[in-house]
Amino acid sequence: MAEIELNVLTRQCLNRRIESLAKLQREVRAWENKRNKKPTPIHWLFTKEKARVKLVSLYPDLTR
Repeated sequence: MAEIELNVLTRQCLNRRIESLAKLQREVRAWENKRNKKPTPIHWLFTKEKARVKLVSLYPDLTR
């Protein structure tokens, strides 16, 4: 989840040159505040069931 948020931050806020550390901090703070006010849910496509099939050695079946 953190990697997803960092990617969104990069695309929405950091995709240009920012001339000072102070401005960078203000921009990131503003982006963060806006993002926190309207959170976006993550719809995971790789389910636990798919993980058990694909990564069988890492996710053993505990029901046996």
